[in-house]
Amino acid sequence: MSKHEPYPQLLSLAVHEFRTPASVVGGYLRMLQKDVGDPLTDRQRKMIDDAEKACTRLVGLIAELSDISKLDAGVISLSSQPLDVFSLLGGLAEHVHEARDRDVRLEMRGEQAGAPTTGDATRLRAAFDAVLRAILREKGGPCTVVADRRLVARDGKTDAVVVVAEDGNVQTAYDSPPGPFDEKRGGLGLALPLARRVIEGHGGRIWSPAPRSEDDMMARGSAIISLPLTESTR
Repeated sequence: MSKHEPYPQLLSLAVHEFRTPASVVGGYLRMLQKDVGDPLTDRQRKMIDDAEKACTRLVGLIAELSDISKLDAGVISLSSQPLDVFSLLGGLAEHVHEARDRDVRLEMRGEQAGAPTTGDATRLRAAFDAVLRAILREKGGPCTVVADRRLVARDGKTDAVVVVAEDGNVQTAYDSPPGPFDEKRGGLGLALPLARRVIEGHGGRIWSPAPRSEDDMMARGSAIISLPLTESTR
């Protein structure tokens, strides 16, 4: 890429160019939905409703792309407020509905609190939500996915660690050699690349167990997130 077109600048330009036509299309579709003039047929109404939903999704993708470009360019910064990483996760299980139609359950285990730090609670919650949904989408049938919250002391420091894996594989996933977390998953937009940036912006990291074979489902169906604590847990 040319030095005259740095990556964040290119993303910012793309966001601007996509956002304007998407807003115009979305506006006209909403006008058609509310138009009380000539009545629409059921088929026409369904087509307009589907198009409006697709346009809303496109606008959401543009917003995610905008956040990525701004974070990469340092235009926006993460807020720094006191929070508890484990408490932050407490209510997510009730709101993550991914894969419930396949009887895939999400269960929170481990420490419920005791992981104080400072950070951007809203963006961290969204990052955890994206990772949890990504793992749940990998499960094809009835099972329980566990999000195990634990404190890990290493080199005189304590990290808040969340191990997300299928029930029975939690410790194995954590003990396995680390591998990259796959962000390229369909149906989630840019939520995972954005989640990684938010986690790393808090000094943390995300990884998956290194695959043991080409068809190792545990590698893709697990994630480990580690965040440093900035306050004493005592």
